Amino acid sequence: MAERLESLKAGIIGGLSLSFACLMTNLINTLVLARYFEIFTSLQVTANWHWLISWAIAAFSGLLFGVTYRYIIRQEQNPQLKAGGVLAFDLVRGLAQIEVGWNLPCAVLAGESVLWFIVAAIALDQAIQFGWVKPFPST
Repeated sequence: MAERLESLKAGIIGGLSLSFACLMTNLINTLVLARYFEIFTSLQVTANWHWLISWAIAAFSGLLFGVTYRYIIRQEQNPQLKAGGVLAFDLVRGLAQIEVGWNLPCAVLAGESVLWFIVAAIALDQAIQFGWVKPFPST
């Protein structure tokens, strides 16, 4: 039961950090990219159901990432393992966004996914370092 609680904590930290990164990139898209570059008007965010659903999916993706990342990295200090975990989640989300449309705004959205999961991984690494979340024990 203790391991499940640690996984839940990792999931909550991953979900919150990914939600925060999602909010920040959406604000940048709306206030900077869509305002100054005509091609990025499709990235402009308005408070509607589409954005709320997208944000909820990002939060849930962060929760799943947090739980999985804790199991991936365990107690090891292997940077390739950490990067591989981030890249796996990013590729799934990013390539799905590129598949929707082969244009520049979709590529920007895929790039955002890289940033989101990097932010979540940093938050989880810090939480483990501070002792808020215990790493999964290696056997």
